[in-house]
Amino acid sequence: MTARAGAAPAVALVVAGLACQEVGASLAYLLFPQVGPLGMVMLRLVFSALVLLAIARPRLRGHTSRDWLSVVWFGVVLAVMNGLFYLALERLTLGVTVTIEVLGPLVLSIVASRRASAWLWAALAFAGVVALGGGGGWDRLDPVGVVFALGAAASWALYILASARVGAAFPKLDGLALAMTAGALISLPFGIVSAGGALLRPELLAIGAAVAVLSSTIPYAFELIALRRLPASAFAILMSLAPATACLAGFLLLGQRLTTLELAGIALVIVASIGAVRAAGRRAREAVEPVA
Repeated sequence: MTARAGAAPAVALVVAGLACQEVGASLAYLLFPQVGPLGMVMLRLVFSALVLLAIARPRLRGHTSRDWLSVVWFGVVLAVMNGLFYLALERLTLGVTVTIEVLGPLVLSIVASRRASAWLWAALAFAGVVALGGGGGWDRLDPVGVVFALGAAASWALYILASARVGAAFPKLDGLALAMTAGALISLPFGIVSAGGALLRPELLAIGAAVAVLSSTIPYAFELIALRRLPASAFAILMSLAPATACLAGFLLLGQRLTTLELAGIALVIVASIGAVRAAGRRAREAVEPVA
């Protein structure tokens, strides 16, 4: 009973974190005409870094050069991942962008499982993407936006690997705070060129700060709490619901509608993600079970 009682609030935290992320993405989309996608990336990373530095107060001593290289690499991945995501969001709907981006962790889960059944989940995900493109006609999907979204998907897979490496070398939120700072510094020249004089407008800076809190600070905090109460496999499955929350946010906040076939495609990608994560979890359990 105790485990179940702890799991229910944890599930609610994960879902709330996903909702905050998509609300933050919707706010970011509304700022594109003023600051551009790369300006929005800069605002998100800079304010996220400031908040995380204030919370974590990371220690700078006692780390090897390899640790610092890992932090810098993590920062590069953060900057590229967010940049490609917002560039894709400028050309595609929120639901479609997040669905394509989820393919990154999905492929990583399939590779990790090393099971024959993994190809089933890969085929199901491919069918979902085909349905996504065919729902409104392939000409409706901006090809450049799709390329950006696929780049964001690959970056998300790299984010997972880089996060694990930095998390092993730095305690608590120290590594994330430092990597976010590196990502913010990398994004600065691109963001300044993109946003220009709009950065002097206090209301835009306030919205940028809100995007950072909604898209990064709150979800990260909720995820850390949830991971203490949920198995990693269950957490990963819940994260597979991101396309569904993105579609809902896009519809409610941005008025973005999807056809029935596009919704079916998103559902297929979600099912494939859940299946791949469960398969990877079973393989991990088998690897640690003693041989009778």
